[in-house]
Amino acid sequence: MNILIQISNQLISEAIKQLLSKNGYDDVIVNGHNTTNGFKPSVILVDISTINDKIFQTYPDAKILLMDTGIEKEKIIMTLLSYKIHGILSTQTEVSLFRKALKVVSEGEIWIDNSTVKTFLHDSGVISKTGKINGVTNREKEIVELVVQGNTNKEIAEKLFVSEHTVKAHLNRIFRKFNASSRSKLITLVMNNGQAKTL
Repeated sequence: MNILIQISNQLISEAIKQLLSKNGYDDVIVNGHNTTNGFKPSVILVDISTINDKIFQTYPDAKILLMDTGIEKEKIIMTLLSYKIHGILSTQTEVSLFRKALKVVSEGEIWIDNSTVKTFLHDSGVISKTGKINGVTNREKEIVELVVQGNTNKEIAEKLFVSEHTVKAHLNRIFRKFNASSRSKLITLVMNNGQAKTL
C-alpha cells in the first residue's frame, strides 16, 4: 500500500511516517517528496489545512483519510460536503485501529472513528430526509455506530449479544427512518445531517 502523508505539521508527518514504517508500511512518502518516481498513493492522509481540490486532481484514484486534529464539528461537516473523503481518523486512535482504517479505506470502504460517530449521533443528533426522525432508540443508535465503524451484521450481533435476524430487523427499521437504501447511504446521511440539534 502506497501512502502519502499531506499533513501541515512536518513533525507530526514524520512521526506518522516512522510509526507506519515500524508497522510494516514501506512505501510511505511525506508531503509529496519523491513522488516524481512514479509513486502513486493508494491512500493520502490529510488534515483540514492541506485538503484541497489539487490533491483530488493530482491523485484521482487515491483514497483520502482526514486526520481529525481537533476540528470543530461544523468544519468536519463542511469538509465532508465539499470533498469525497473516505474516512476520518482521530489522532487518539490506537495503532491497531489505524492499520485497520488504512486497510478499510484502501479497499474502498468508509472509516469513521468512534469518537466522531458519537459526536454526530449523540451530541449533534441525526435527521432523516424529511427533516425529522420518528424516534431513534438507543439500540438503533448503537447499531448505526457499529455500521459506521464497518461491522458486518454478524459482528454487530456478536457485539450486542443478539441474533443476526434481530440486527437485520433493526437495520430495516433504521433504513426506513433515514430513507436509506444501503449502509453507505446511511453513513452519508448520518454524517451530512450531523448538524441537527435534536433527535
